[in-house]
Amino acid sequence: MYNIEWPYPVEWGKENRIKADVLVIGGGIAGCMAAIAAARKRLKVVLVEKGASKRSGSAGSGCDHWENAATNPCCKITPEELTAAMIDDNDGYNNGISHYIECREGYDRLLDLEKMGAKIRDTDDEFKGAEFRDEKTKLLFAYDYENRYTLRVWGTTFKPAMYKEMRRLGVQVFDRIMATSLLTENGKQGSRVIGATGINTRTGKFLVFQAKATVICTSRPARVWLFSAGLPGLCEFRPPQCIGDGHAMGWRAGVEFTMMEKSVRAEFSAAGRSYPPYGAGNNHNTWYAATLVDAEGREIPYVDRDGNILTSVSQRYHPARGQKFFLMGGAIDNPKYEYRGPEILRWEELLKQGYKLPFFADLGSMPEMERKAIWGLMVGQEGKTQVPIYGLYTEAGFDPKLDMLQCYGTGWTSAQFLPQERQLFGLPGGILNDWELKTNLEGLYAAGDALFASDCVGHAAATGYYAGRHAANYAMKVEELPICEQQVEIEKQRVYAPLKNSDQNGIGWKELNMGIAKTMQNYCGGVKREELLNIGLKTLKDYEQNVIPMLYARNPHELVRTLEVVNILTVAQIIIHASLARKSSSRALCFERADYPEMDPPRDRKFITVKQVNNEVIIGELPLDYYGSLAENYEKYNKDYIRGENYE
Repeated sequence: MYNIEWPYPVEWGKENRIKADVLVIGGGIAGCMAAIAAARKRLKVVLVEKGASKRSGSAGSGCDHWENAATNPCCKITPEELTAAMIDDNDGYNNGISHYIECREGYDRLLDLEKMGAKIRDTDDEFKGAEFRDEKTKLLFAYDYENRYTLRVWGTTFKPAMYKEMRRLGVQVFDRIMATSLLTENGKQGSRVIGATGINTRTGKFLVFQAKATVICTSRPARVWLFSAGLPGLCEFRPPQCIGDGHAMGWRAGVEFTMMEKSVRAEFSAAGRSYPPYGAGNNHNTWYAATLVDAEGREIPYVDRDGNILTSVSQRYHPARGQKFFLMGGAIDNPKYEYRGPEILRWEELLKQGYKLPFFADLGSMPEMERKAIWGLMVGQEGKTQVPIYGLYTEAGFDPKLDMLQCYGTGWTSAQFLPQERQLFGLPGGILNDWELKTNLEGLYAAGDALFASDCVGHAAATGYYAGRHAANYAMKVEELPICEQQVEIEKQRVYAPLKNSDQNGIGWKELNMGIAKTMQNYCGGVKREELLNIGLKTLKDYEQNVIPMLYARNPHELVRTLEVVNILTVAQIIIHASLARKSSSRALCFERADYPEMDPPRDRKFITVKQVNNEVIIGELPLDYYGSLAENYEKYNKDYIRGENYE
């Protein structure tokens, strides 16, 4: 063991108390937008972020496209049409509320970002004359060039602009603070949320936040099935600290969840199992529609919805005959509206047709503007590729005009994964919401990846701003409630418990994370069964009772990593409870039960909900269209925004 001196002052047990009208937990795209919206209502806003909010979150280092901006001046489809297609694309298992908000307000948020100093259009005329450029507005579009609802953007400029705006508005930002629990009225599970607790990731100081309204904007869960103890930073698609803290905090407080039984076969980033995300092409967003060739230079065709082979690159960006529009760029777990590119074709079928491995992404054969858009703009602006792909490959001498990128493994984007290796990818489960993006708990709102069926950056920004303004409206109507000191003390003891154990006879966070991942692979993998799920749940409860008390931490860094894995353990239990509750299989949910093989029976076409009441798991259900009319309900709950009364 290396004896390295901790570089920051250690403040175990010391406490700091902060009051706010609106507390935002999570400083990614959604969290920053929530804080900005609430601050524009002239309220006292506090934002708590585990990293550094200027660059933190899943899109903190950039994004290459902004989806579903259906109100931009060039779009030919309505928010209602686009949302309905996204819902239908997933057989109804989608968040109609949050995605309608995304379609209705996503372009507003882009204009907001432009006012803050971010770049959203081709102001330097780099792509003048390109098919995907609108010459009047200088906006650039991706995927469907006919209907123009997804924009190519300079996403590396977004988070710094948001951070600057938060500072201008007076948002009190607490960086390097991990939120650990939600505080509730009288300390009771299921009652009104009145704040949260946290710990400084560098000093270990304990913080107590008191607020009239709280917005959870944390990430979706990760590292539930996939973990490498040797390379923990490469275990998931999103940043390593984005592991679903809000899900775990919410569960312990009594928040209701849905679609938690959904998990897809792993695609990205399990260390040792895959290559860098988008490092060899990703046909369904950043790299769409890159040309793919085999070892002999034979091009692998794109085909349209009807199976017709497309003979030009331009055709890949236009709907088929009789097709109004097609969906690309985000979650396509069960695609109905997409074009079928090389990613969709099975490698075995291609080999039978005479194609020879290895395959290559061939940007050099594409038109210059398309090549520049994929490599220079999209790969250059996407946060997951800007440094590890665009930067490093360019430094190594890669020239997209001359060189091709080998496509590894048996997939276009990654490597081969086992059926039991799953991820919460695509449109995963999460917190259930109403038309105000409020949870089932009074005073608690949710946005971005904390919501069920969450998606990409445009969704995070639109729902974050929306939740922030509704939380602010609520905060202006209610009184502040006192903190339950007993609840604070119990949480403080829980948080600091690993400090009492020694690394000589204790258990480290990596060991527990490996145990959770292996348990989920073995007992809640690709094919599920009652007996397996119950064994898995029993094993996780054994970890909770017997392993957690043995966890050790020697410094604030290890303590935060330990608390994260405890949250991963909580999320894993939520997933198994939801999986036990669904007594049939479902294509849309990527859910297969050997003991209930019937696929999507009409009786089970519903959302299954899970929550805790008095620490007992309660199972519920909702119709898939529980949100009612999209346009009517949106306008009912957003009259002030429609009238333009939300801004300073």
